[in-house]
Amino acid sequence: MESILQRKDGRLFIVLAGFFIANALIAEFIGVKIFALEDTLGMSPLNWNLFGQSGSLNLSAGVLLWPVVFVMTDIINEYFGKRGIQMLSLLAVGLISYAFLMVYASIGLTPAEWWLASMAENGVPNMQAAYSNVFGQGMWIIVGSLIAFLIGQIVDVFVFHRIKKATGENKVWLRATGSTLVSQFIDSFVVLYIAFVLGPQQWGMGLFLAVGCVNYSYKFLMAVVLTPVIYLAHHLIDGYLGEEMAHEMKIAAIGGGR
Repeated sequence: MESILQRKDGRLFIVLAGFFIANALIAEFIGVKIFALEDTLGMSPLNWNLFGQSGSLNLSAGVLLWPVVFVMTDIINEYFGKRGIQMLSLLAVGLISYAFLMVYASIGLTPAEWWLASMAENGVPNMQAAYSNVFGQGMWIIVGSLIAFLIGQIVDVFVFHRIKKATGENKVWLRATGSTLVSQFIDSFVVLYIAFVLGPQQWGMGLFLAVGCVNYSYKFLMAVVLTPVIYLAHHLIDGYLGEEMAHEMKIAAIGGGR
């Protein structure tokens, strides 16, 4: 009997799973940084006004990778079905939770005296404070992000398979981009509502809606831009698996056979 590493579909699943989980985990950790979009692109501030909020477009660095995560969701869905992506989503949540527990444990370690001021010449007078503030994200943000991720994944899988059952093998762009746009919309607002409206910062609805719309607009744009990447991924995977195996996996994925 062939081992999972000897089978093409087994090796494919391991590679896709690794990339999916790595992107989800990295997105969680870099999400603590807020960046100015216009300054990053070398543009003048747009001074937008939305729901009573105005200023430059500020985004969480995590939005750079979340569209990739949801695109990966659709690719895995295509070949391994609901079971495959549901297992990976739960595994990702478990590993992210574990990673944050380890980070909090590391924050509690007593720092070496020499290390505290080791970067003072570079503008960081207290390395322990910097480490704690960067990695020690608030519990509301962590909980909100994980809940939003799970809900987004469930919605993405549901919409993807409903569209695929209606269109068959045709219209890859519709099921991939369509499911991502719906799931990203929900993800964008759920995480902000839990982390910043229910959380200690107590954002007003105007700020919540404004930031949510800006974040979703970016994700919407990225979902559309990444559509050709999905077709490229399908082409490469089909070439690797062979036409017959690729077709069999896609049929099994629709019926939940995998």
